[in-house]
Amino acid sequence: MIHRNMGRAKRRTAGLIGVAAAVVLTACASSSGSGAGQEQPSPTRYDTGYEAAGPDSYDSADTAVVAEINADDNTVTFLNLELGRRYTLSLDGTTRLYDKYDGALTLSQLQKGDIVDITFLKSGKHLTTLKLSPQAWAYRDTERYEINTARSEVTIGSEAFKLTSNTQYLSDGRNIECMDLNPSDLLTFMGIGSQVLTVRVEKGHGYLRLENDENFIGGWIEVGQALIRRITDDMLLPVPEGSYQVNVSHKGGGGTKNVVISRNEETVLDIGDLEIPEPQYGMVLFSLNPSNAELYIDGSPADPSGPVNLEYGLHQLIVRAEGYQSVTQYIRVAQESMGFNVELDPNETGQEQETEDAQESGSEQTSDGSYKMYIDAPEGVEVYFDGNYKGISPCSFTKTAGTHVITLRKTGYTTRSYTVEVDSEARDISYSFADLVDSTAVGDGITDGITDLLDSVLN
Repeated sequence: MIHRNMGRAKRRTAGLIGVAAAVVLTACASSSGSGAGQEQPSPTRYDTGYEAAGPDSYDSADTAVVAEINADDNTVTFLNLELGRRYTLSLDGTTRLYDKYDGALTLSQLQKGDIVDITFLKSGKHLTTLKLSPQAWAYRDTERYEINTARSEVTIGSEAFKLTSNTQYLSDGRNIECMDLNPSDLLTFMGIGSQVLTVRVEKGHGYLRLENDENFIGGWIEVGQALIRRITDDMLLPVPEGSYQVNVSHKGGGGTKNVVISRNEETVLDIGDLEIPEPQYGMVLFSLNPSNAELYIDGSPADPSGPVNLEYGLHQLIVRAEGYQSVTQYIRVAQESMGFNVELDPNETGQEQETEDAQESGSEQTSDGSYKMYIDAPEGVEVYFDGNYKGISPCSFTKTAGTHVITLRKTGYTTRSYTVEVDSEARDISYSFADLVDSTAVGDGITDGITDLLDSVLN
């Protein structure tokens, strides 16, 4: 019995060793593959839809303008310059941002309107790199410029640039129209080559209204160094935002007050406490070169051959002569006698330059007073032309060629102003603008939402 059992154990052990050897041989044959003369199938792959974006993964590149930035979603929308189309890309930890000098840049430092060179994965809509474009130029915080909407052109210093259909106009992070800009705005211009791609308002404008100004109609108002205007009835002046000393004068009287102008807001200045004493006069002797130059004081012709008797206060002078550049200056008469010299520079073109006297003095000049400017829409709003009240729309007034500011105002609505280029053609011209925005609409919407929420909770 013992020997038989041992024999069985030996046979069982030998069988197990044989099975193990077969398994080992099979595994070796599978691993050798070609040695067995048969190609084994590859492992099955499953597409999860995930594509890892490495620091150098991209299939597309572009020079574009930043149109929108969404820090919450980590996305940036770009404007393609050639097609004028927008597209949105996402950012993650692999995205690299640079300034134009290859320094590190954060998303919070990026601004709408920036011109950038980017690389990205078009298939995954993933932004790989972004760099402020080295080929882009910028004129920052520019005060002296001239925008001509008729020619789609802006002149900065002695250089002229083109405004295009892709030019972005921005104020407080919002997109605006070119005509929303005011000549007094402080602007940043950015572009490539001869094209302006971004115009950003760095310092905008608000509005100044005088109250209790009856005794000063026909006098002058000076708002810091920003502007000098003749005071008219119910005027509304666009003024650059900031803090100012306002000087009001008429017939030797008036005074100085301080105001703060906020962007897109109206500031009311009460001047009823300023006094006008008995008028005083001073004798002013003018010396003009050339001697045959014409002299205009406060819009009226004056004889410079002898002393001119003027009331104490501010006065506007216009001096012009054929073949010379016209000059507009302001003098303040505050003593019994004084002298004033004006020397004109020759006009190299041989043509007398047009002056901006009409706008500043409040007078209107046009080739034919029979042509009108019509403001058709929106209806029922106050209309101001270069700060001077013209009526309630729809209304009309004398057409005046040149660059002008039309301001629309209505109580309870946000005041808007538009810069327009009026042609000199012998025809009437009409304007229709967008409706004014209810200044309480946003607040009412929030209040209504809170009220609805409370009602739903309480009920």
